Amino acid sequence: MSPMKIDHDAIRNLATLLTETDLTEIEIAEGDKRIRVTRTVTVQAITAPTALAMSAANAPVAEAAKIAALSPENHPGAIKSPMVGTAYLQSDPSAPRFITKGAVVKQGDTLLIIEAMKVMNPIKADRNGTVTNILIEDSQPVEFGQALVIIE
Repeated sequence: MSPMKIDHDAIRNLATLLTETDLTEIEIAEGDKRIRVTRTVTVQAITAPTALAMSAANAPVAEAAKIAALSPENHPGAIKSPMVGTAYLQSDPSAPRFITKGAVVKQGDTLLIIEAMKVMNPIKADRNGTVTNILIEDSQPVEFGQALVIIE
């Protein structure tokens, strides 16, 4: 019987999968060869005084979580993609960009173009405001509902 060749990349990928999915064990088999990856999860009993100390220490973390909860996707000033396609920030490579960070826009101004099925679709501002963030790069593929620009 020949010694098993160890596929280090497969083991790393399985370990990553364990972490991402919070599984404790995963096994794959090919023929008579198997790779099994496990991880140990430590559970610690917390007494009431310790829990209170931890919650007090985590108060700044909770505040940060509230701020993080306001992601670009759920920001009230987010302009989202109405379609799947490729986003362009200018009409052609030599033209100036439609918008820049800090630009003041009016309702109806073109912010960018999304090409879908060989059709160029202008994405317009739905309100007056200032562009505080451009969340995409020029020529980037975008998904339906993806936040593209933040206007405040």
